[in-house]
Amino acid sequence: MDITSLTLSAAAKGLRERAFSVSDLVGAHLDAIAQKDGVLHAYLHVFDDAREAARSADIRIATANPLDIEALPPLFGVPIAVKDNILVEGRQATAGSKILEHYTASYDATVIRKLKEQGAIILGKTNMDEFAMGSSTEYSAFGPTKNPHDVTRVPGGSSGGSAAAVAGRMAIAALGSDTGGSIRQPAAFCGVVGMKPTYGAVSRHGLIAMASSLDVIGPLAKTVGDAEIIFDAIRGKDAFDATAYDETEIPVKHSMFDKKLKNLRVGVPKEYFGAGLDADVEKAVRRVLQNMEHAGARIEEVTLPHAHLALPAYYIIVPSEVSANLARLDGQRYGHHAKDADTLYDVYARSRDEGFGTEVKRRIMLGTYALSAGYYDAYYLKAQKVRRLIADDFNRAFERVDILIGPTTPAPAFPLGSRNDNPLEMYLADIYTVAVNLAGLPALSMPAGANATGLPIGLQLIAPRLEDKKLFHIAKQAEAVIGYTAKA
Repeated sequence: MDITSLTLSAAAKGLRERAFSVSDLVGAHLDAIAQKDGVLHAYLHVFDDAREAARSADIRIATANPLDIEALPPLFGVPIAVKDNILVEGRQATAGSKILEHYTASYDATVIRKLKEQGAIILGKTNMDEFAMGSSTEYSAFGPTKNPHDVTRVPGGSSGGSAAAVAGRMAIAALGSDTGGSIRQPAAFCGVVGMKPTYGAVSRHGLIAMASSLDVIGPLAKTVGDAEIIFDAIRGKDAFDATAYDETEIPVKHSMFDKKLKNLRVGVPKEYFGAGLDADVEKAVRRVLQNMEHAGARIEEVTLPHAHLALPAYYIIVPSEVSANLARLDGQRYGHHAKDADTLYDVYARSRDEGFGTEVKRRIMLGTYALSAGYYDAYYLKAQKVRRLIADDFNRAFERVDILIGPTTPAPAFPLGSRNDNPLEMYLADIYTVAVNLAGLPALSMPAGANATGLPIGLQLIAPRLEDKKLFHIAKQAEAVIGYTAKA
């Protein structure tokens, strides 16, 4: 048996039944990294002490009685990859940028602390678009990641390294971050499950910020159930993040339907099925909807009138927050420092010019312009008003339906290099995902099939705010009726 092919749930079961050891499991994934990552480049750093951590976990299992083994946390001994904008104490955290190439984290992000408390084994840090700005993981300062299904194509971004690590069986699961689709879009391109939680459901403490009002940490995994296990491990209130909440303190109204989807009200946004949608993607999504209808769900078309404004609003709000968040990287306190600069201004200007890539510079300039005197009202304030309209559209839709379902991306993974000269075309890869972040909703991408050449197609499910657990429940039922499991 190739234990790298196991789901998280199956691996945890095997460890408890002593069918294999933690060292076996971790070693198999490290061997897979050694064999495959020279081509895929999913990892930026592989942790050399992962085998030692695995041996310690084996000792704990060997000396435990059967009841103690049953009581082990769900993630105990499970090898997990982490996106390189999430801090792990004592480890490099580059955020895919030259400006942080030599930065070492001085503390664990809250999500990392929670993973360690469960006994998870962190294999390493994964590649990403620089500061999470991109949709292909080609904007990493350390070279692009490739799609395990077709190495001539992108894995998506910005969490492309995490998605490729899971799809390429180089990690059982991974953490990513999602600001406008950066978990869901690479999950769709790589044929895995990626979940973006409700804003605030997971602490952002220890996440290198891109756009603070939209950034969310979430899981990538092989199945919906596996993603839920990781979500349950990392969610919850945190004293270090004022936006983080405990969902058990918030009453949520759940609609009534049984686990076979009977009486589930599924909304299909008509705006997600217009011009630009690949024929194979539409066919796959509609096939899933038909299967769900046969299982008892009620399908109805809904409208999101301001959906066409999501990308324009997003690309005003995000660059504005980028401009503010990256101002701290000035060559003075940490990060790249330009040599032989004559004046303080030269230190600032040259350090940032040498350290930041093209896309980061583009967004800093756009954001600084949008926030500048005389333009704030015309751009940033107007974009925030549009953001409110987009959230209202979702709220009205959820008065009629329990869940929204549509494509995650307009098309399967595109060829490497094909959009690098056209930023607007690159931005369109996130056309169905950015609105979810603007509204702060939970959403999940799961495999819905493949096109004629075998490239995965993603299905996106969007739930009302705070109803993350209902999202998982529905997604697991949808997974059962799809009858498709992506293979790398």
